[in-house]
Amino acid sequence: MTAAEGSLAPAAPAPAAPAAPAPSAEPTASPAAEAAARLLTTLVEHGVRDVVLSPGSRSQALALAAVALARSGALRVHVRVDERVAGFTALGIARESGVPAALVCTSGTAAAGYLPAAMEAFHAGVPLILLTADRPPELRGIGANQATIQPDMYGAWVRLGVDAPVPGDADPAVFASLAADAVSAALGVTGLGIEGVAGPVHLNLPAREPLSGALPDSLAATPGAAPMAAPAPTLRVPTGARTVVVAGADAGPDAERIAREGGWPLIAEVVSGSRFGDRLVPAYRERLRDRSLTDRIERVIVLGHPTLSREVAALLARRDLEVIAVRRGGERLDLSGLAVDARRIEVDGDPDDADWLAEWTRPTADTPPAAAHAPLDRAGLVRGVWDASGPHDRLLFGSSRLVRVADDVLAARDVRVHSNRGLAGIDGTIATGIGIALAADLTGVGDGAVRVLLGDLTFLHDVGSLLLPADEPSPRIQVIVGNDGGGTIFDGLEVAGTAESDDLDRAFYTPQSVELAPLAAAYGWGYLRAETPAALADALAADSGRPRIIEVPLAR
Repeated sequence: MTAAEGSLAPAAPAPAAPAAPAPSAEPTASPAAEAAARLLTTLVEHGVRDVVLSPGSRSQALALAAVALARSGALRVHVRVDERVAGFTALGIARESGVPAALVCTSGTAAAGYLPAAMEAFHAGVPLILLTADRPPELRGIGANQATIQPDMYGAWVRLGVDAPVPGDADPAVFASLAADAVSAALGVTGLGIEGVAGPVHLNLPAREPLSGALPDSLAATPGAAPMAAPAPTLRVPTGARTVVVAGADAGPDAERIAREGGWPLIAEVVSGSRFGDRLVPAYRERLRDRSLTDRIERVIVLGHPTLSREVAALLARRDLEVIAVRRGGERLDLSGLAVDARRIEVDGDPDDADWLAEWTRPTADTPPAAAHAPLDRAGLVRGVWDASGPHDRLLFGSSRLVRVADDVLAARDVRVHSNRGLAGIDGTIATGIGIALAADLTGVGDGAVRVLLGDLTFLHDVGSLLLPADEPSPRIQVIVGNDGGGTIFDGLEVAGTAESDDLDRAFYTPQSVELAPLAAAYGWGYLRAETPAALADALAADSGRPRIIEVPLAR
C-alpha cells in the first residue's frame, strides 16, 4: 500500500507559516483615527465633558482619541466592561449635569447593551450620545464576524439617528458637523425631535481597517459651553380656578414655585425634587381619596412623570378636569386624552382662595419616632436615610418597594433627589448612582455623598456596577440595601391575590440568600450592617473614603 493509499508513512512537512509582521515603529495613518479625533474634539468644544467607554476592537480609534483628550484635561473618561453598566453610568452623569454624556462601544451585541439606558433617557428627557462602532457597508448582511443591523437599532427612542459615512469616503469635516448636530439634538436645541426636550442620540460609526493609527500631534480641545435651547414657549395660567399642582419624577423646584405663586396645594412625589414648602399636601393619597376635596377640583397642573400612586393616575385620567402637563420626556403626559401639552408655566394673578389651600394642607397626626435600638422596619429605614441627607448630598431611589413606602411617610425636605422613573425599571440603579456621583464630583474625602436606596433584587440585578477601575477616582457613594430576601413588592400587587403561595414565591418573590458582605469585599467596597435606627445613623455618618454597601435586614 502506498502512502497515497493510506499508509502510516509521515506526510511531507507543511510549509512554515509566514512570521507575523513586527509592530511598526510609527503608527500608520488611519482615516478612522482622524475621524474619531474630529468627532470627539467637537463634542468637547460643544460642552461634552464625560465619555464612558467599553473596550472593543472596532471602536479602538474612538477609545484612543478619548484617552488622549483625557490626558490633556479636556475630557473625563470612565471605562466599564459591561455596556449596560456603561449606559446607566452615562445616564447618571447626564441626569446630574444636564449635559450629554457620550458612550463608546464596539459593534455587535455591545451596542444592544445600551438599549435599556436609551429607553430610560428617552422617557425621562436625559441627554445621551451613543457612539457605536460598526462594520463598513460591504460587510453587512453577508455573515461577517460581529456584524449585525445597527443603523436605526434604537428606533423611536432617539432624537436623532445617523449611519455615518465610512472615514476615508467623505470629507473629515463631516464628523465635526455630526458631533455638533448630536449635542444640539440631545439637548433639544434643534428641531431634530421635540424642541426643548432632551433625549438620546445615536451616531453609528462604520470603519475600515486600519482601525486606529497616528493621532494628530498633541491632540487637544478647548472645552466649550453646551448650546442653549431657545426659551420655551410660556403658557400663562390665571388664578381663580380650584387647582392642584402635581409633581412627579424630575419635576424639580418649578413645581413648588408654581404652587407658591398660585397659592395652590402641591402634591409632590418623593422622587419629584419638589417635596418642600408650605403648600405641600401631607399624606396626599389620603386626601385624594376624600371625595369632598377631589370632586371640587377644577384644574390640575402636572410637572414631571407621576408613577407612584394610583390615586394620582386616576386624577389625571378624569375627563371633567382641565389638565395642563409640562412635558419632560419624549412622550406627552395625557392619561385623559384631553390634556394640554405645555413647556413652561407662569402664573397670572394673586392667590385668592386661602380656604382651598388650607383644606388640603391641614396637618396629619404626627408619627411617633422609632426607638433608637428597636429593629428597623421599612418606614424607619427610609426616614433614617431621608433625615441623614442634606443639601450637599444626592439621594437616588431604586424602583423597589421602599420608594413607595418613602412616598407614603416622608415629610417635607429640600433634598436633591434622582430616580429612574421614566420607565420605572430596576435596570442600572447602582450605575446611575455612580454616574451622579461622578458628575457632581463627589469623589475623595469632602462634603456630600450619593445615597442609593434600593431593595435586594434591584441591587443584585445591577451587581456588576460594583466593578470600578482601580485607576479612576472612587465615587463617594453609599448603597443602602433593604434586604427582605426577595421581591416583596409583589406581595402588595394583584398577583398576590390570585397566585398560589408557592407559585407566587417562585415566579415573583424569587427568594434569595446572597451574602452581601463577601460580595462587597470581592469588589473592594466597604460593608456595614445596620439593624436599628441608631446603627443606621452611625453607618450613614461614617466616612471610609471608599464606596460602601449598608445592608439593612427587613422582615418580609
